[in-house]
Amino acid sequence: MMSSLFALSLAICAIVSVVVLIARFRINPFIVLFSVSLALALCAGMPPQKAIASFEAGAGRVLGHVATVIALGTMLGKMLAESGGADRIALTITRLAGEKRVSWAMMVIGLLVGLPVFFEVGFVLLIPLAFTLARRTNTPLLRVALPMGAALSVTHAMIPPHPATLLALSAYHADIGRTILWGIVIGTPAAALAGPVYARFIAGRIGPVLPSALEAQFVNHEVPASMPGFGITVLTILSPVVLMLVGSMADAVAPAHTTLNNALHFIGNTDIALALATLLSFQVFGTARGFSRETILKFTNDCLAPTALIMLLVGAGGGFGQELVDSGVSTAITDLAVGAHVPLLVLAWLLAVVVRVATGSATVAMSTAAGIVGPILVHTHGASPELMVIVTGAGSVALGPLNDAGFWQIKEYLGLSVGQTIKTWSVIETLIAVLGLVFALLLSLVVG
Repeated sequence: MMSSLFALSLAICAIVSVVVLIARFRINPFIVLFSVSLALALCAGMPPQKAIASFEAGAGRVLGHVATVIALGTMLGKMLAESGGADRIALTITRLAGEKRVSWAMMVIGLLVGLPVFFEVGFVLLIPLAFTLARRTNTPLLRVALPMGAALSVTHAMIPPHPATLLALSAYHADIGRTILWGIVIGTPAAALAGPVYARFIAGRIGPVLPSALEAQFVNHEVPASMPGFGITVLTILSPVVLMLVGSMADAVAPAHTTLNNALHFIGNTDIALALATLLSFQVFGTARGFSRETILKFTNDCLAPTALIMLLVGAGGGFGQELVDSGVSTAITDLAVGAHVPLLVLAWLLAVVVRVATGSATVAMSTAAGIVGPILVHTHGASPELMVIVTGAGSVALGPLNDAGFWQIKEYLGLSVGQTIKTWSVIETLIAVLGLVFALLLSLVVG
């Protein structure tokens, strides 16, 4: 078994290698991630065939979910843009909030939409709106999209009913009502500081940002003469969110394994909810706006081409994370963190950070850290269970590492370089993590 320090050194070398090869030597990011992942596994002592199989398994696991989400979400966004629906929402938000508060409006929208959905789902649902708002208000895209992303990340990490949060609730025996309350109290200022405030600071300090290929798919250069109504547009874009909420309430509505329960879980599944919403958009944003079936087919085919690289990079990030897990690197690093004698709130946060860096997955980081620290909390009662859930969630999004699918999603959609993505998204994720821990520690002085 490798030592913790050797494992940590391997992980650091791998991450630095990825950054340097992509940013300095301009090598294709997919090739870099694939090559560095295999090199790390071989250095850790994995047999070559197992190293290749591990990368394939990690890439397939991530793409099995994310590729479907990106494809369906992109189609929905394309229909929203072509019909003028995104312009309708943009004009309404601008009128209500004012152009100077667009970034704050997107943060609020991200907090609301992010409650029932995973980060990747909320991002593909809202990014067309961010593109359109930025264009219509002459606001830098980063000042619109980054606050939205920060809000989605906060709700994903700190506020139930996300699956990892529910696992942490169970592990710490926390009360869900108080967890939601403290999650809102801590998460809202964290989202504000990491989102609109930091976006305003960093947007003009990272150099020029060229429009991505995807932005052209979602933005009409002229406001359409005829646009769908605001109500039907919002209903259509939020329909997957509503369906997922219905699915999450299935067990409260009907006994488990009954026909009704199974049906509600089915329509509440992320992929099914997005598929139904996309089909609905073909009618609301397509046929009802006078588009022919051939035109709708052309829209949906054209918009998928720019997503190919995103899907490859997301899959490669998953493969990189799986190599860290299967090679034993992530376990050795986790053991190093467990050996540190620190307060429980800090230990839970630190473990989540370590697993996040080692695996790239916020969900895995949160569930793993909660599983390790949960039994300790039961025997010591050294901290508030609800705050333990929140700090674990905060730590689970730290650093926005290169083996996280969200890193590459942000990079490609916003047209950033690797260095620019680190300066923006990785810093935002780290701010959320640190602020979540600091606010929880301050609150623990009051609630115990």
